[in-house]
Amino acid sequence: MEGEGVSDRIAPKEYYSIGEACEIADLKPHVLRYWETQFSALRPTKNRAGNRVYRPKQIQLVQLLRHLLYTERYTIEGAKRKLDQLRAGGELAEQARVAWDRETIRDLRREADELVRLLEDGEAG
Repeated sequence: MEGEGVSDRIAPKEYYSIGEACEIADLKPHVLRYWETQFSALRPTKNRAGNRVYRPKQIQLVQLLRHLLYTERYTIEGAKRKLDQLRAGGELAEQARVAWDRETIRDLRREADELVRLLEDGEAG
């Protein structure tokens, strides 16, 4: 939702629905479902109703993938190779946390920009 940061959008939980995962990562569900077919590390479990459920570490992985694909402009194949390199070096979990932090900072900057705009509009009006 507009005007909300990552920390506002999620409450610490053991599992997240696909909708919550997409909201956190700022993705459309069809993109996340596609990534599941391309990245073996991204395999959510399903609940009794058959719905996908994501653990916090998977959400961090989604954030890392988003960063690699959208910010760093990796291809799917390039992102797969990068994940393999990170996994081989034992850095995957750390890089996923870093990606989470980057996304949080991005959201905070967006919120700060919006607040500045609102303040400037208030002073002009």
